[in-house]
Amino acid sequence: MDGGVVRAAPGPEGKVAVVVGGGSGHYPAFAGLVGPGFCDGAVVGNVFTSPSAQQAVEVARAADLGGGVLFSFGNYAGDTMNFGIAQERLRAEGIDCRTVVVTDDIASAPPERAEQRRGIAGDLVVFKVAAAAAEEGADLDEVERLARLANERTRTLGIAFAGCTLPGQDTPLFTVPDGKMGLGLGIHGEPGVSDVDLGSAEEVADVLVDGVLAEAPSRGGRVGAVLNGLGGTKYEELFVVWSRVARRLREAGCEVVDPEVGELVTSLDMAGISLTLVWLDEDLERCWRAPVDAPAFRKGAPPAPGAEPARQRRGTARRQRSWEATEESRASAAVAVDVLDAVRRAIADAEEELGRIDAVAADGDHGRGMVRGTGAALEAASAALAAGAGAGSVLAEAGDAWAAKAGGTSGVLWGTGLRAAGERLGDTAAPTPASGAAAVEAFAEAIRRTGGAEVGDKTMVDALVPFTRALTAGRRWSAAAAEARQAAEDTAALTPKRGRARPLAERSAGTPDAGAVSFALIVETIAAGLEEK
Repeated sequence: MDGGVVRAAPGPEGKVAVVVGGGSGHYPAFAGLVGPGFCDGAVVGNVFTSPSAQQAVEVARAADLGGGVLFSFGNYAGDTMNFGIAQERLRAEGIDCRTVVVTDDIASAPPERAEQRRGIAGDLVVFKVAAAAAEEGADLDEVERLARLANERTRTLGIAFAGCTLPGQDTPLFTVPDGKMGLGLGIHGEPGVSDVDLGSAEEVADVLVDGVLAEAPSRGGRVGAVLNGLGGTKYEELFVVWSRVARRLREAGCEVVDPEVGELVTSLDMAGISLTLVWLDEDLERCWRAPVDAPAFRKGAPPAPGAEPARQRRGTARRQRSWEATEESRASAAVAVDVLDAVRRAIADAEEELGRIDAVAADGDHGRGMVRGTGAALEAASAALAAGAGAGSVLAEAGDAWAAKAGGTSGVLWGTGLRAAGERLGDTAAPTPASGAAAVEAFAEAIRRTGGAEVGDKTMVDALVPFTRALTAGRRWSAAAAEARQAAEDTAALTPKRGRARPLAERSAGTPDAGAVSFALIVETIAAGLEEK
């Protein structure tokens, strides 16, 4: 199966399937949490990159037992888009599907905007509660209710001592100044939202406890607790911090239930630590304490193995396609493939710079994701051209491959946009300036509808809108591309209102948006290719 895992011994027919996921780099989340008593499936993308919608659909289909599917994942734009598309597709197939997004990171947004918060180590709590409810035989409505309740009652605060390093890179995504620690880290290599003085183990524990208790939904009470290492802070250090955390919680009137201390939701090799608390009621406590026997997480007596034999998994082989297209459209499709090749080379040359821009306030993976996306798009477009596709189908196939292989926000946006453009263009005639402009309008509309961003949010849309406006007004591609380039450079003066950069908005001041810059580069490359052809 591409992009995920499911239980080797599935549960009984009619059980709700809990499917979780996100990017790689967080082990044991997410694949290590699949097993009896815990998740039914996990969808895993590339490092710090959302899995694609197609991957989520395939894992959910394989995990489905007839009781419906609950998706759960951290609140990141790429995950939200891709899992959202997957949910729509599953529902269209007759599989009831719901989604619960985890928003536990108190440092990433104030309480009045809690729905904008990131999901970090609180993922473990929400997944655990949902999975235990499903294991008990609760229906999809009840599993969803308890997962949402767990999310509402879960709070997390993290501290970074050093940044993580992406595979193949020589330097970490961020550094922490000597004598400081980053308060409010993310789990995708994002630095803390502020630097505070480095303290002793007891002082670190106090910062975490005070921060989380400041947002407690109630005073005292019974709480589940997770003291989580981010990958470079090991168990001995965690246990030292935990001794202080436990005492402080008791002094605050909190009775800790089944605490978990260890590396549970990591960020590659980041040196960091986070504290998660969930305020329990009777239902949540029962689910929190329920037994589990997953590869990387065990609790209590393991559940009895599933009595039913392993089911036949649905095949994932790509079906062979054939197209009916006019010769004029096929000739234009050949031009499109050549231009895609030029785009792939331009993005590959800019990969390092795009990653550097993205790393200022996000996770630094934009260049790598764009290289994967353009490469997959070119491969799919070339195959479609060889099979007789016209220009519209070549673009649509390129978009599907881009979304499937790149993952993340940029993957789903470019994939959705290219498919919309291809469908508008069609395979029956050679593109004209008017039909090309209409296809670009469809591209832009699909991206704005899917991503929800507006001009001024410091995203790709800031370059997309002036480009589209210029092209539909009858200006040449080169002139419209120049508008996109200027708009992309102007995003340096903006602060992000969406995506992973939003919690670190001040850090991005003076740096343009990576998505806008890559968009400008692509349309400039297309303009050059079209003029040459």
